[in-house]
Amino acid sequence: MNIVEFVNLQLDGLVLIQPKVFQDARGFFLESYSKSRYSEAGVRDEFVQDNHSRSVKGTLRGLHYQGKPGQSKLVRVAFGTIVDVAVDIRPTSPTFGKWVAVELSAERHEQLYVPVGFAHGFCVTSEAAEVLYKVSSPYDHAEELTIAWDDPTIGVVWPVINPVLSTRDQSGESFLSYKQRHMP
Repeated sequence: MNIVEFVNLQLDGLVLIQPKVFQDARGFFLESYSKSRYSEAGVRDEFVQDNHSRSVKGTLRGLHYQGKPGQSKLVRVAFGTIVDVAVDIRPTSPTFGKWVAVELSAERHEQLYVPVGFAHGFCVTSEAAEVLYKVSSPYDHAEELTIAWDDPTIGVVWPVINPVLSTRDQSGESFLSYKQRHMP
Protein backbone atom coordinates (compact mmCIF):
# COMPACT_ATOMS: atom_id res chain seq x y z
CA MET A 1 0.00 0.00 0.00
CA ASN A 2 1.32 3.47 -0.92
CA ILE A 3 1.48 5.74 2.13
CA VAL A 4 2.50 8.70 -0.03
CA GLU A 5 2.69 9.52 -3.74
CA PHE A 6 5.36 11.79 -5.26
CA VAL A 7 4.40 13.70 -8.42
CA ASN A 8 7.16 15.44 -10.37
CA LEU A 9 5.93 18.82 -11.65
CA GLN A 10 6.77 20.68 -14.87
CA LEU A 11 9.94 22.30 -13.49
CA ASP A 12 12.78 19.92 -12.67
CA GLY A 13 13.07 19.37 -8.94
CA LEU A 14 9.58 20.51 -7.89
CA VAL A 15 7.57 17.68 -6.35
CA LEU A 16 3.93 17.58 -5.27
CA ILE A 17 3.57 15.14 -2.39
CA GLN A 18 0.20 13.47 -1.84
CA PRO A 19 -0.08 11.51 1.41
CA LYS A 20 -2.60 8.75 1.98
CA VAL A 21 -5.10 9.99 4.57
CA PHE A 22 -6.71 7.44 6.89
CA GLN A 23 -10.12 8.71 8.05
CA ASP A 24 -12.73 7.34 10.39
CA ALA A 25 -15.30 8.61 12.89
CA ARG A 26 -12.52 9.98 15.13
CA GLY A 27 -10.92 12.14 12.44
CA PHE A 28 -7.88 11.40 10.30
CA PHE A 29 -4.24 10.29 10.39
CA LEU A 30 -1.49 10.80 7.83
CA GLU A 31 2.26 10.54 7.69
CA SER A 32 3.46 14.10 7.04
CA TYR A 33 7.16 13.24 6.73
CA SER A 34 9.38 10.17 6.61
CA LYS A 35 13.06 10.79 5.94
CA SER A 36 13.59 7.32 4.41
CA ARG A 37 10.45 7.40 2.24
CA TYR A 38 11.13 10.96 1.00
CA SER A 39 14.78 10.14 0.35
CA GLU A 40 13.79 7.13 -1.80
CA ALA A 41 11.68 9.53 -3.88
CA GLY A 42 14.59 11.97 -4.35
CA VAL A 43 13.82 14.46 -1.57
CA ARG A 44 17.12 14.03 0.27
CA ASP A 45 17.52 17.37 2.05
CA GLU A 46 18.19 17.44 5.75
CA PHE A 47 15.60 19.81 7.18
CA VAL A 48 16.95 21.85 10.09
CA GLN A 49 14.12 24.24 10.94
CA ASP A 50 10.31 24.19 10.98
CA ASN A 51 8.36 27.41 10.36
CA HIS A 52 4.69 28.22 10.87
CA SER A 53 2.85 31.28 9.56
CA ARG A 54 -0.76 32.42 9.81
CA SER A 55 -2.08 34.91 7.29
CA VAL A 56 -5.41 36.48 6.38
CA LYS A 57 -7.14 36.25 3.00
CA GLY A 58 -5.32 38.15 0.27
CA THR A 59 -1.92 38.03 1.98
CA LEU A 60 0.89 37.37 -0.45
CA ARG A 61 4.30 36.32 0.87
CA GLY A 62 7.15 36.13 -1.63
CA LEU A 63 8.89 35.61 -3.88
CA HIS A 64 11.63 34.69 -1.38
CA TYR A 65 14.89 32.80 -1.64
CA GLN A 66 18.06 32.44 0.43
CA GLY A 67 21.45 33.36 -0.97
CA LYS A 68 24.31 31.17 0.24
CA PRO A 69 23.90 28.25 0.95
CA GLY A 70 20.39 28.29 -0.46
CA GLN A 71 17.31 26.84 1.16
CA SER A 72 14.93 24.11 0.11
CA LYS A 73 11.41 24.02 1.54
CA LEU A 74 8.79 21.39 2.23
CA VAL A 75 5.49 23.31 2.40
CA ARG A 76 2.07 22.23 3.64
CA VAL A 77 -1.12 23.90 4.83
CA ALA A 78 -2.55 23.05 8.27
CA PHE A 79 -5.57 25.35 7.98
CA GLY A 80 -7.16 27.00 4.94
CA THR A 81 -6.05 27.20 1.31
CA ILE A 82 -3.20 28.90 -0.55
CA VAL A 83 -1.86 29.19 -4.05
CA ASP A 84 1.81 28.23 -3.72
CA VAL A 85 4.25 29.45 -6.37
CA ALA A 86 7.81 28.41 -7.21
CA VAL A 87 9.96 30.25 -9.77
CA ASP A 88 13.07 28.64 -11.26
CA ILE A 89 15.96 31.05 -10.59
CA ARG A 90 18.79 28.68 -11.62
CA PRO A 91 20.60 30.58 -14.40
CA THR A 92 21.77 27.41 -16.18
CA SER A 93 18.38 25.69 -16.05
CA PRO A 94 16.38 25.30 -19.29
CA THR A 95 13.33 26.54 -17.34
CA PHE A 96 15.07 29.61 -15.86
CA GLY A 97 12.42 32.27 -15.12
CA LYS A 98 9.49 29.84 -15.47
CA TRP A 99 7.01 29.29 -12.65
CA VAL A 100 4.52 26.74 -11.35
CA ALA A 101 1.51 27.40 -9.13
CA VAL A 102 -0.17 24.72 -7.04
CA GLU A 103 -3.19 25.04 -4.78
CA LEU A 104 -2.46 23.55 -1.36
CA SER A 105 -5.17 23.07 1.22
CA ALA A 106 -5.57 21.65 4.69
CA GLU A 107 -8.36 19.50 3.31
CA ARG A 108 -6.16 17.69 0.76
CA HIS A 109 -3.01 17.57 2.94
CA GLU A 110 -0.66 17.86 -0.04
CA GLN A 111 2.86 19.22 0.24
CA LEU A 112 5.11 21.03 -2.21
CA TYR A 113 8.83 20.33 -2.20
CA VAL A 114 10.76 23.38 -3.43
CA PRO A 115 14.49 22.68 -3.91
CA VAL A 116 17.36 25.15 -3.69
CA GLY A 117 17.37 27.32 -6.83
CA PHE A 118 13.76 28.43 -6.68
CA ALA A 119 12.12 31.59 -5.40
CA HIS A 120 9.01 30.76 -3.41
CA GLY A 121 5.82 32.55 -2.46
CA PHE A 122 2.20 31.98 -1.66
CA CYS A 123 -1.13 33.79 -1.56
CA VAL A 124 -3.94 33.02 0.89
CA THR A 125 -7.25 32.31 -0.84
CA SER A 126 -9.32 31.24 2.19
CA GLU A 127 -10.39 33.57 5.03
CA ALA A 128 -7.12 32.66 6.78
CA ALA A 129 -4.41 30.03 6.33
CA GLU A 130 -1.73 28.45 8.44
CA VAL A 131 1.31 27.32 6.48
CA LEU A 132 3.91 24.95 7.90
CA TYR A 133 7.22 24.46 6.18
CA LYS A 134 10.49 22.72 6.81
CA VAL A 135 13.70 24.37 5.54
CA SER A 136 17.14 22.94 4.80
CA SER A 137 19.14 25.85 6.23
CA PRO A 138 18.41 28.24 9.09
CA TYR A 139 16.93 31.65 8.37
CA ASP A 140 19.69 34.20 7.77
CA HIS A 141 18.48 37.79 7.48
CA ALA A 142 21.59 38.79 5.50
CA GLU A 143 20.90 36.05 2.90
CA GLU A 144 17.10 36.41 2.68
CA LEU A 145 16.29 37.95 -0.71
CA THR A 146 13.10 38.82 -2.56
CA ILE A 147 12.14 39.00 -6.23
CA ALA A 148 9.16 41.23 -6.98
CA TRP A 149 5.94 39.23 -6.70
CA ASP A 150 4.46 41.14 -9.66
CA ASP A 151 7.51 41.13 -11.93
CA PRO A 152 6.20 41.34 -15.52
CA THR A 153 9.10 39.31 -16.93
CA ILE A 154 8.10 36.32 -14.83
CA GLY A 155 4.36 36.99 -15.12
CA VAL A 156 3.00 34.93 -12.24
CA VAL A 157 -0.80 34.93 -12.34
CA TRP A 158 -1.78 35.45 -8.71
CA PRO A 159 -5.35 34.95 -7.44
CA VAL A 160 -5.45 38.50 -6.04
CA ILE A 161 -5.09 41.97 -7.58
CA ASN A 162 -4.26 44.07 -4.51
CA PRO A 163 -2.55 41.71 -2.06
CA VAL A 164 -1.68 42.38 1.56
CA LEU A 165 2.13 42.73 1.48
CA SER A 166 4.95 43.23 3.96
CA THR A 167 7.26 46.20 3.45
CA ARG A 168 9.94 43.81 2.21
CA ASP A 169 7.60 42.24 -0.34
CA GLN A 170 6.56 45.67 -1.63
CA SER A 171 10.14 46.33 -2.74
CA GLY A 172 11.40 43.08 -4.24
CA GLU A 173 14.16 43.06 -6.83
CA SER A 174 13.21 42.90 -10.51
CA PHE A 175 13.89 39.62 -12.28
CA LEU A 176 15.94 41.51 -14.88
CA SER A 177 18.24 42.77 -12.11
CA TYR A 178 18.50 39.26 -10.65
CA LYS A 179 19.29 37.89 -14.11
CA GLN A 180 22.05 40.46 -14.73
CA ARG A 181 23.72 39.60 -11.43
CA HIS A 182 23.56 35.82 -11.90
CA MET A 183 23.97 35.01 -15.58
CA PRO A 184 27.28 33.24 -16.37
